Amino acid sequence: MAVVKRYWGLYGALWKNSLVREMQFKVNFLLWIVVEALWFALQLSFMTVLYTHTDSIAGWSKWEVVLLVGCNQFIQQLFTALFLTNITDLSEHIRTGRLDFMLLLPVNTRFLISLRKVDWGNYVNAAMGLAVMAYAGRQMGLQPTLLQIAGFGVLSAAGVMIHYSLMFLLATISFWTVRAQGIVWGYYNLFNIARLPDTAFRGVYRMMFTWVLPVLLVSNVPARLILAKLESVQSVLMLLGLAAVCFGLSEVVWRWSLARYTSASS
Repeated sequence: MAVVKRYWGLYGALWKNSLVREMQFKVNFLLWIVVEALWFALQLSFMTVLYTHTDSIAGWSKWEVVLLVGCNQFIQQLFTALFLTNITDLSEHIRTGRLDFMLLLPVNTRFLISLRKVDWGNYVNAAMGLAVMAYAGRQMGLQPTLLQIAGFGVLSAAGVMIHYSLMFLLATISFWTVRAQGIVWGYYNLFNIARLPDTAFRGVYRMMFTWVLPVLLVSNVPARLILAKLESVQSVLMLLGLAAVCFGLSEVVWRWSLARYTSASS
């Protein structure tokens, strides 16, 4: 409990420092929120245009897809707020030698690298995703139970963990290539696939984006839970299992990479 309390206090200090840093550039902070909001609105507009020509896409109605887009926005922005900047900075830590100093600090190095910065503006954008989900649910007359809401929270957390683990795994390539931002951002761009219904994919594409890069599971499973479209608990167990496997794999690769790290001065 003492260790948990210590790390919780440390994380609270990191949150405060991040907020102070954001408030030093208030205009940039507000503009980033506006840009992300406009991009989100563009995604919703695109789906609206599609449904002017059809009533259903892969068995999903207009408002079901809007709820799915909102769910993807929530999970993506939550991940971005917590981890994105920190993971993309890993290669710079290696290149400039800052990682050497982090290794000397009396704190878990992965904890510090992963959570050092918090992008507060993305919490606002995540809230927009929840607002769109609530509006779409109201249009469909949905009344989710407390169990569904709690399950949605757990599955969303698992989705964030999958994104974090896979992107952190890709970032460890920096130990050999020094720079790996292109690979990391390449995975981040795949998030756009997650806003589409999983039933729209067939064959090798569905297998790839379900098992190899499970971006479809990340948003589709939580959205299906709210929509009561889950056919079985298999997809829920699959999402939770993949979250655990991806995190475990990223930890193994991280430790293996760190063991072979010889510092920037070597």
